[in-house]
Amino acid sequence: MCRLALKTANEPFSPYEVLQAMEAMQEGYDGSGLGLLLRGMEFEDFKYNPRFPILSGIAHSKKAEHRLDQYMDERGYELKYDHRFTMRPELIEAKDRYRYFLRAYRMPTAFKEKSTEDRELELLDTRLALRKLGEENGNDLTVFSFYPDVAVIKEVGWPLEIGNALSLWDNQIKSRVCMAQGRQNTNYGINLYACHPFFIQGIATMTNGENSAFVPVRDWLLGKDIPGYMGYQSDSEVFAHILHYTLKQLKLPLEAYKHIITPLSTKELAAHPQGEFLTGLRNVCRRLIIDGPNAVIGTLPDETCMLAMDQKKLRPATVGGREGVWAIASEICGVDAMVPDRDPSLDFQPMREHTVIIPPHRKELTIWSQHDQFPLPQAA
Repeated sequence: MCRLALKTANEPFSPYEVLQAMEAMQEGYDGSGLGLLLRGMEFEDFKYNPRFPILSGIAHSKKAEHRLDQYMDERGYELKYDHRFTMRPELIEAKDRYRYFLRAYRMPTAFKEKSTEDRELELLDTRLALRKLGEENGNDLTVFSFYPDVAVIKEVGWPLEIGNALSLWDNQIKSRVCMAQGRQNTNYGINLYACHPFFIQGIATMTNGENSAFVPVRDWLLGKDIPGYMGYQSDSEVFAHILHYTLKQLKLPLEAYKHIITPLSTKELAAHPQGEFLTGLRNVCRRLIIDGPNAVIGTLPDETCMLAMDQKKLRPATVGGREGVWAIASEICGVDAMVPDRDPSLDFQPMREHTVIIPPHRKELTIWSQHDQFPLPQAA
């Protein structure tokens, strides 16, 4: 099993806090990968404008960095901020890491008055083009995300060692949401693109478990020919794309995600007040039904956080916290490390039908059941 940790708070905090929670759960991963996703960014030496998309990744050589600069300049992006990590490279296992980058850009002038959808598609196209550029040059450029108010860091190694290598304890970068996954390599080779969290157009997920329905799900998504549905170095990447498909393509609310990945039985649907719609949804999205065990943690552009389990419920996860700060982790000791001053009697472990939602206001949890109704779009 991997180990997952998420913290969300009204006040920005250091990602090192979440890495310390990962240390409390260290028996659950093997050092084959760490992924961090930060949302709601704050930089110590730069007054960040949330409209500026942040490009995050690794240049594995000086030539790769130069190629990156040239491509972004030709595409019309203006560099506004280039974060410099205080490095301890001797703590990094891999030796071909020339530069870790988090760079904020002003978008090309042509997109100043464009719609959110047009801007998001441009950012996705740019990220995919840069990834391809790296792959065409011996994988010397790795790009994880390109989106406003989001940064992603991934590396092979133990979480706390990577945090020390990048001096993440120094408060130069903070965020209101931090997702972290310590990987246990079970099925695939060690690849930075295989590290969770996975990200597409503001939507991110990370998963603990194995998705034995991976191949049919992957093939169905690939068949849609939707930009960004590619890669799949990990069987868990499909969870991010299914959530993206639910929200962006089907235009359904977050609650519908659970109905797609783990639909209710025919008998349960017959008794459901929205049973006719949900039966149709199950039929249309039948190829997206997962086969666990899995625990899925996700975040959305508005800083909403969520946790859902599959039907088997064999991968644990707990959520706990208090008004203004909440945590989700694979083990209770992880929640303890992130929010020690909470009432632990209010911690919640979801059952197979639940989706736990932490709204952006962070006042309380929403515990939603698949047996409850949820708002449907007018077209539905």
